[in-house]
Amino acid sequence: MDPIKTIQKYYKADSNTYRLLIEHSKAVTKKAIKIAKKVPQFNPDLKFIEEAAMLHDIGIFLTDAPELECFGKKPYICHGYLGREILEKEGLLKHALVCERHIGVGLSIQDIENEKLPLPKRNMLPVSIEEKIICLADKFFSKTKKDLSKEKNVDVIREELLKLGSDKVKKFDKLIKEFNI
Repeated sequence: MDPIKTIQKYYKADSNTYRLLIEHSKAVTKKAIKIAKKVPQFNPDLKFIEEAAMLHDIGIFLTDAPELECFGKKPYICHGYLGREILEKEGLLKHALVCERHIGVGLSIQDIENEKLPLPKRNMLPVSIEEKIICLADKFFSKTKKDLSKEKNVDVIREELLKLGSDKVKKFDKLIKEFNI
């Protein structure tokens, strides 16, 4: 399975959005593999992590995020479940779950209901080791053009998550501890 070929079915290879997605996804993939190698006791599937980390944001083009040159109809927060739908159609069911479950530090039904998020009402929390690793790795990278491959430090991520609630920081810190970051 070649994640780049899958991405190219949905993105023009000469577009800025494609370049942004590929650069961000490569940075996340590299970080995810680094994290996975630190926890061999969990037996993470490195090949799956490489593929799924490259595909985790495939749904962004369907969202309204002009700063990413995405002009879809849905709010950006929807890119996870939209990516899931794309990858399910591609027959990549495990990869699809990574798309849906990587948003923030995962979203519970309670989060979706309390914040009135425009998402299906189901748990979107990372479950597998691989999902947790990719979710965590993604927090270290922005999709802004100037910061695409610049890794954020843990304190900056905590500050960003604090805006979403102290419970999100606790979830992040739990992942940090679990994966020895």
